[in-house]
Amino acid sequence: MSEFRIHHDVNELLSLLHVRGGDGAEGYIDLLQKHRTPYVTTTVSAHSAKVKLAEFSKTPEDFLRKYEELKSKNVRNLDPLVYLLSKLCEDKETLQFLQQNAKERSESANTTSTTTSSFTLPQTSTKMSMQELEELRKKLGNVTASSNAPLPAEVTRKMLRDKHNKKNPTQPNPVFPNWVYDRPALLGDFITSPTAPGDPAVVIGTMPLAAQEQALVEDLLFVLVGVDGRDITAQPVLGRQNRSFIIDSTLDMSIKELVNRILPVASYYSTITRFIEEKSSFEYGQVNHALTAAMRTLMKEYLILVTQLEHLQRQGLLSLQKLWFYIQPTMRTMEILASIASSVDKGECMGGSTLSLLHDRTFNYTGDSQAQELCLYLTKAASVPYFEILEKWIYRGIIKDPYSEFMVEEHELQKEKIQEDYNDKYWDQRYTIVQHRIPSFLQKMADKILSTGKYLNVVRECGRDVTCPDAKEVLYTLKERAYVEQIEKAYNYASKVLLDFLMEEKELVSRLRSIKHYFLMDKGDFFVHFMDLTEEELKKPVDDIVPPRLEALLELALRMSTANTDPFKDDLKIDLMPHDVITQLLRVLAIETKQEKAIINAEPTDVALSGLEAFSFDYIVKWRTLSLIINRKALTRYQMLFRHMFYCKHVERLLCNVWISNKDFKQYSLRSPKWFAAAFALRQRMLNFVQNIQYYMMFEVMEPTWHIMENNLKTASNIDDVLCHHTSFLDNCLKDCMLTNPELLRIFSKLMSVCVKFTSCMQRFTQSMRLERLSLEQGTMDGPPSQSEHVDEAEKKRLTTKFLAEYVDTLQSDAGFEATISKFDSDFSMLLLDLLDKLSIYSTNDCEHSMISIIYRLDFNGFYTERLERMAIERSQKAAA
Repeated sequence: MSEFRIHHDVNELLSLLHVRGGDGAEGYIDLLQKHRTPYVTTTVSAHSAKVKLAEFSKTPEDFLRKYEELKSKNVRNLDPLVYLLSKLCEDKETLQFLQQNAKERSESANTTSTTTSSFTLPQTSTKMSMQELEELRKKLGNVTASSNAPLPAEVTRKMLRDKHNKKNPTQPNPVFPNWVYDRPALLGDFITSPTAPGDPAVVIGTMPLAAQEQALVEDLLFVLVGVDGRDITAQPVLGRQNRSFIIDSTLDMSIKELVNRILPVASYYSTITRFIEEKSSFEYGQVNHALTAAMRTLMKEYLILVTQLEHLQRQGLLSLQKLWFYIQPTMRTMEILASIASSVDKGECMGGSTLSLLHDRTFNYTGDSQAQELCLYLTKAASVPYFEILEKWIYRGIIKDPYSEFMVEEHELQKEKIQEDYNDKYWDQRYTIVQHRIPSFLQKMADKILSTGKYLNVVRECGRDVTCPDAKEVLYTLKERAYVEQIEKAYNYASKVLLDFLMEEKELVSRLRSIKHYFLMDKGDFFVHFMDLTEEELKKPVDDIVPPRLEALLELALRMSTANTDPFKDDLKIDLMPHDVITQLLRVLAIETKQEKAIINAEPTDVALSGLEAFSFDYIVKWRTLSLIINRKALTRYQMLFRHMFYCKHVERLLCNVWISNKDFKQYSLRSPKWFAAAFALRQRMLNFVQNIQYYMMFEVMEPTWHIMENNLKTASNIDDVLCHHTSFLDNCLKDCMLTNPELLRIFSKLMSVCVKFTSCMQRFTQSMRLERLSLEQGTMDGPPSQSEHVDEAEKKRLTTKFLAEYVDTLQSDAGFEATISKFDSDFSMLLLDLLDKLSIYSTNDCEHSMISIIYRLDFNGFYTERLERMAIERSQKAAA
């Protein structure tokens, strides 16, 4: 059972029991996944559980009747459910809780009904008469009978036909002409007329015993082939009822008793004939067609037997006792066939469910060799069309299932959408398993059957014809090992073909390395060139940026750097996103959740994005095998990692520019350099923070995780392993880079914002200094300077330096720069402490040990240790309080 199914079932159970609070569904789901064990259905365990529940029940007859009804309908997981209920009966504590829960729910339901209902029964002035009461009872009985009656065969056929045509509009089901159903004489079953037959010329009870016996033998031979006799007539049947007969009441009791023993064979014949005729229609699928064909073969043998008995009767050699003797071996066969026909009919079985029923019957008759041989013959015959579909799927990757019977169902999806839609799961949703179509004897191999066909189908989509060299005919057998081995061989071949195609012809690892060069900033010189070329362009608002210009600059940076040797560099493209990385992250995390619509329909903010905030790379992968690995979801993860690091690199460049600008201040003898020292120290702390964060993400998260993935890809045995390793690599990178934790991400984004605002403030100050200096240093000399001019120039520089120092002191005192720098310092320190504190909590509580290295890097000299310890003590005191 999948995790999603467990989640759904647990939520449904909690909802039914009205359980609130506690750990919620997640706690129970984790507990179930840790302790679940496979349940192996056996006849002994199912029978003992059934007996135990019947003993525990207040109405054991009703329970057993319901069990047999569900069993006859071939309900899946019935025996595991009964086994679970029997275990619950043994647990007194659980039983007590369930009884208390049922009592509380009934009380709350009664309270609700009394408070919400506002109507009362109308008062009657007179009592209802007995005649009116009888009429009311009849009407209610008719309504109940009509609601329980099965649908007519033509309505069922129409429903099946409409369902198929809706699913496959291009391949409608063929239909028999109406006269096939309008002529009852073609069915081979009893033709019952509503009018009662006329009185016979001679009442059979008045005849001698020998004459009565001969007359009854002749009647029985007619009845055994579906024709009413003179003294034995068939009753009309409604729905799936068994055929019953009326025998002349004047018949001798001894003869009537013997006739009643033989008549069940005629009833079985009627059931089987109706089943064959009904299930031979196109709407019921190829498996049922094959089953009815096998039954029709057996019915021919039965008719031959009746013909031989008729021959003996005409020779005067057939008595009632001889008829009973000759018919006994056939009676068991007919009983089994009728039982199977009734079960398939009641369970509305088609395809795999029909085969499951036949397989279970075959195993249940283990002690009866003849019955098991009969069921084995029927199962082998019915499984032929199913195994033909299976062979095409596991040997060639093709599904040819005109009646929707096969366990694998194909869904039409657009291959191009894999590059456009975040939600499109081509690999997961194109072909899916339909549980109720899986034959019970193929249940264990269902996942491998699905994967085998999918692997071959992907190779076929790429234009290559594939056929398994070990292809052999799959035949049903009680020894599952035979076809298990064939499926295993087909699976191994399909895995090897697709993996070789992916790794060698499509160069998957080289493609992933190419993506790593750009999205994970593997090519340092390329990014230096690119950011130098696009710095001015990316400072503009996103609406003012010209994408072709960025594309041209990207092309230039690629040609000027070592990335020029990458054979896949032309697949790299520019993408200007409509939202920043935080919004993108929230949109992706909200997919298939309740918040998805709210986030998608949220109104855009009034703040215009800059090119740096909207910039991202994109990678073009046309529909081919690679797009199953490098799909839109994977590219979205790469984009989030790239945008995160790209913005960190941008902040680092801003801080480095401030560092370069600050070099000019060393030549000025400032009278109050205290705030300059504070600003320089803060800038160095910010630069240390950004550089260490980048180092951690690139060299302690991405590189080691990349090498693990690369080694895993070398040992992968199939494409599912490749998908798993690649997805695990991206998920681990996102998690360790703090992109999956909204709380850490919020603190980090605030830290980056403080750094950007600080650099803007310092750049404005530096810009004003530079403008003042230019105005003071404007020279008027023409030609080379003389000795006296050298002296004058030196004096002018000294005076300029003095005036600039005085200007800076005046500027900082007027504008309150010292308070501004102090505010930046306190904000940065507070946020950094908050980040370190949260990192220590997550690394300890959630076992995210990789994040510990960030703490040691950012607090390498123990500067924040004392304050962090103080915060931890305060947090523990609050928790204790």
